[in-house]
Amino acid sequence: MPTVPAIRVPRQRTTAATILVLVSAVLLLGSALSACEYAYEDDHWIDDGPSASAPPPTDAAVPNPERNRPVSGEELDDWADEVLPDPDEAAVLQSGYGSMAAGEARSETTPQLSSGSYSVTLACRSPARVSFTVRNGENTLVDLNLRCGTARVSVVYLAADTVLTVQVAGRVAANFAYSVTKI
Repeated sequence: MPTVPAIRVPRQRTTAATILVLVSAVLLLGSALSACEYAYEDDHWIDDGPSASAPPPTDAAVPNPERNRPVSGEELDDWADEVLPDPDEAAVLQSGYGSMAAGEARSETTPQLSSGSYSVTLACRSPARVSFTVRNGENTLVDLNLRCGTARVSVVYLAADTVLTVQVAGRVAANFAYSVTKI
């Protein structure tokens, strides 16, 4: 049987010139695409819907360094009025506020409260956090290390008539305020 000679196909080699052409083409295409731009018409973003009349943003997110400085006297009274619920609008059963020296702890008790749901509002003024603990006898209902300059409202449920104890402590001088309101 006659043998057929094998046909050899020459192997093509990628040269540096071919790679350079490919890289140049990719760069040219990329720069051409990056130059694309879409322009909107002037009235494109005008919306006559209800969101167009939204109130302007407030500056509530801007921190005020003076807000964390402890105050006394009339300023303390004004601050407590600002952060605690209005007794005319809510069934406030107990509230208190005051000043503490660095490292001092305070403890105050409420009158006897009937069973039910209550909101406990806690607030402070200090350059450092202030610790609040609200207890029902031996049971801790709220244990909070509060960042000052904010107020925190916690809802607690009392299963039986009881007296709450509100404890406040801070590492540095601070103002504190709390309120217990029947829900």
